[in-house]
Amino acid sequence: MNSEHNIKQAITYPAIATAALLMIPLIAMQFSNDVVWTLSDFIFAGIMIFGTGFTYKLVTGKSGNVAYRVAVGFALFTGFFLIWSNLAVGLIGSENNEFNLLYFLVIGVGVMGAFIARFKAIGLMITLLSMAATQAIIAIAALFSGMAEVPESSAYEILAVNGFFVTLFVVAAMLFRYAAEEQASENE
Repeated sequence: MNSEHNIKQAITYPAIATAALLMIPLIAMQFSNDVVWTLSDFIFAGIMIFGTGFTYKLVTGKSGNVAYRVAVGFALFTGFFLIWSNLAVGLIGSENNEFNLLYFLVIGVGVMGAFIARFKAIGLMITLLSMAATQAIIAIAALFSGMAEVPESSAYEILAVNGFFVTLFVVAAMLFRYAAEEQASENE
């Protein structure tokens, strides 16, 4: 019974949040010609929003550690924001620039690292630092491969946008470090 309730809760809350967030562009479309979403936009956004919320509920479901829950939320939000902005406008040039596909490596490092770390705080700290390093390597590769010459992109923009995401991943890593220290002090 309790397990069934937890599963329903893990699905219900993200589903309600997803529906509420999708109402924003739906309502905006009624009043502005600047917001134009297709059915596939709503489906993709719904999958991303629900998937992020559901993942949060699954990963933090049994954790009473507030720092861990905050760290998981911050890390998931950062990954979500990376994917969303990359698909919406692209981090290098436009969203159609194939170089932007490399940013999915950052997410892949995160997913693999989380499973390898078994979702333990100290392992997730290392994972987030690895994601930050991957993001930085992609930025360096973009600069050395001439992506700063692509229209809608400059060396400053590449460094600023990637530096922003590197910073977010490092902050998430430090939140996991704090959560690990908190768990260790609770176990003493």
